[in-house]
Amino acid sequence: MQDEPRNDDRIPSEKVDRFIVDEIDSVPHLEALLLLWRGAPRQYSAAEIADQLYVSVGQGGAIGEDLHRRGLIAREHNSAAVFFYDMQNESHNELLEALDATYRRELIRISGIIHSKPSPGVRAFANAFRFRKDKD
Repeated sequence: MQDEPRNDDRIPSEKVDRFIVDEIDSVPHLEALLLLWRGAPRQYSAAEIADQLYVSVGQGGAIGEDLHRRGLIAREHNSAAVFFYDMQNESHNELLEALDATYRRELIRISGIIHSKPSPGVRAFANAFRFRKDKD
């Protein structure tokens, strides 16, 4: 009897790597995203995120805001500092399952991808000088 393929086997590693390059600014960002995904539908305050990641409450809140701004997590409507992962997007869930499995197997490689990226400030500065085709 053959096992059904795991989701992380159905998502190409190139797609996981591209997601990291495009969406993840730091290892704490990745770990916060995975924390909320694994804990869904539980809500986490900025202080709880900070406690789990061993960062300051301010950093926990900033990471939550960054992930929310990118559309990767949701924020409680009545509180600016309470975050959760919304499980409604099945393809996104599968990607995060693959990301989680890849990160567990290849911690050093994934950390290297994140650390080799230019800082968000440098990327924003470079984007300001990119020529873009105007949309009509």
